[in-house]
Amino acid sequence: MNSKLPVFVLDRASILERLGDDVEIYRMMLDMFLQDVDNNCNSLATSLAAGDMPTLLREVHTVKGLLATFSDDAGSAEALRMETRLKGGDSSGMAEAVPALQARLREVAGVLALEVAG
Repeated sequence: MNSKLPVFVLDRASILERLGDDVEIYRMMLDMFLQDVDNNCNSLATSLAAGDMPTLLREVHTVKGLLATFSDDAGSAEALRMETRLKGGDSSGMAEAVPALQARLREVAGVLALEVAG
């Protein structure tokens, strides 16, 4: 995973626009992301440690969608690159890519937590 990703900046307006300006759904999505981020990170680590590439592929795909939901284009693009490699049977570099993806999830979670608190 590219360690030079730009810092995640929440684009609340674009997310709300996609949600039809439904603030209730937006808040629910924030809460769900924050509740699940540790499980997502653990699932990535567990599947990598077990060498279970089909499960890792599924987890990376899930994370790609989560990051895209919050308009993290850079993070979701990195997850897509991982997903494409895994689909092609190439698991090289995942030992570095998975922790970087976990870090991105935690970075996004930190920003979202500030949004919830704000």
